[in-house]
Amino acid sequence: MAAGSPGASSGELKHVWVRRKIQELVARGLRPGDALLGERQLEEEFGVSRITVRRAIADLVQDGALVRIKGKGTFVSHGMVRSTLHLASFNEDMRAAGLEPSTRVITASGDVPPREAAEHLGLAAGDRAHLVARLRLANGAPVSVDESWLPPALLPDLLSHDLTGSLYRVLSASGYPVERVEQTVQAAAAPEPVARLLDIEPGAPVLLFHRRSFSGQGEPGTAIEYSISTYRSDRYQISMHLGPQ
Repeated sequence: MAAGSPGASSGELKHVWVRRKIQELVARGLRPGDALLGERQLEEEFGVSRITVRRAIADLVQDGALVRIKGKGTFVSHGMVRSTLHLASFNEDMRAAGLEPSTRVITASGDVPPREAAEHLGLAAGDRAHLVARLRLANGAPVSVDESWLPPALLPDLLSHDLTGSLYRVLSASGYPVERVEQTVQAAAAPEPVARLLDIEPGAPVLLFHRRSFSGQGEPGTAIEYSISTYRSDRYQISMHLGPQ
């Protein structure tokens, strides 16, 4: 598509110009969580077609600057965290992205873990484990719900600790630093209870992490945690650096 929008520089594509103008509009007076003007208003504001507006918005959604909520509209994003695949706590990831992490404890109690967690921790069917479920936030906005299962025999005093900070730090102080993990990531749809905590619609796309954590040098090490983390896909990205084998 050729340039020609009012104010567009020579050779600048229309949707690129509109994207830049929307970014300026956001920078001038909108805060995270504020609604963007409707597509019709943006058409009139910039003198371009609905298709051009939609493409510009789609680019900004892809970049993590805006977020679409079905049935409600388009809003200024709270920001997207881009994390490389590495061994780090949530707090370290958020601070590396320039965001302030915080945590709200949902549950800290004993319960029977799911089969995968029990197998990883070496528990028999029906044995109880520590369950620590937490809502993780960045700059006050929900990013993930973390469900951690841990062995009571190795960590008898775990639930008496302050669990609003780094769980890895608590494990290290208890003599079981996390030194190796095995992790899988998959796309999923947010179940209603998790969606409510993450402030998204039930069924919205999320990233689901299953992590097996080990303490001690060498393999296999001591199984110390099994975690299931559900991340908002509009606020979290995974980055990888690959080389030849």
